[in-house]
Amino acid sequence: MRVLVTGGAGFIGSHVVEALRARGHEPVVFDVRTDPAADVRDEQAVARALAGVDAVCHQAAMVGLGAGFADAVEYVSRNDLGTAVLLTAMAGQGVRRLVLAGSMVVYGEGRYTCARHGVVRPGPRAVADLAAGRFEPRCPACGRELSAGLVAEDAALDPRNVYATTKLAQEHLAAAWARSTGGSAVSLRYHNVYGPGMPRDTPYAGVASFFRSSLARGEAPRVFEDGLQRRDFVHVRDVAAANAAALEADPAAGALTAYNTGSGEPHTVGEMARALAAAHGGPEPVVTGEYRLGDVRHITADSSRLRAELGWKPQVGFPEGMREFASAGMRGA
Repeated sequence: MRVLVTGGAGFIGSHVVEALRARGHEPVVFDVRTDPAADVRDEQAVARALAGVDAVCHQAAMVGLGAGFADAVEYVSRNDLGTAVLLTAMAGQGVRRLVLAGSMVVYGEGRYTCARHGVVRPGPRAVADLAAGRFEPRCPACGRELSAGLVAEDAALDPRNVYATTKLAQEHLAAAWARSTGGSAVSLRYHNVYGPGMPRDTPYAGVASFFRSSLARGEAPRVFEDGLQRRDFVHVRDVAAANAAALEADPAAGALTAYNTGSGEPHTVGEMARALAAAHGGPEPVVTGEYRLGDVRHITADSSRLRAELGWKPQVGFPEGMREFASAGMRGA
């Protein structure tokens, strides 16, 4: 299969290219890092790149929190306009298979249960609570403490920052394209991806990159809040394998299918920082109590659908992955 990989020279995209090549496919890299003209918003460049292509793996995106609106236009341009240009060209050239780099950020907060009211959806956390060190969301009905659980793909979607909003818009565009063309679209909702080749020293990198960059400078990783916020850290090679599995599958035509893509083993941010620091040889992390508006407290998802339907399962465990990442090479900003 000849597969156009947008963002194919980036962190995740480059691993996708390697995974596809290892499985006998022909990946075609489309990335401004290797060719300034390879902008997914450029209609003519995209049309040329799609020639002879059987499928598209769309990894190109502006990533990061996007908590404020200073970068909103750029996020929408790169992520949503770029996706619209790509899908329009695919529709015109008869390319009917798409795998999209989705994100768990479309859920907002994770799944919470109140002892009295059952499953609830807490609203955004208040500044006053965060400033006072009250980080756990409370039941919106009675104010009680909540128990956090796993989010399934059918959960309500609640993007809470600019980046999250653009990732959800990408899914809606892909779903509309699939309905219009009869094509098949898969969105892999990535969790916290980490691993070799992760970008360093950039505001758009993930928390694992921040910690690793600090350690490389001989500085202690700075852990926000109390370090007890839970995430699912999934290795980039496992994410690449999920993309290959999705491209080789036979998903429903005329619709978008979403799959949570995580390790299935939630860990706290503090736990990750300590594991990375220990593997690197220090220094120990510092829990700061600081916070970022737009961050959610807990977001871990159930990835069993991906395992059951596509036969995928993660191969890199948390201890092994952290040991590798502690000494792995990283990319420049």
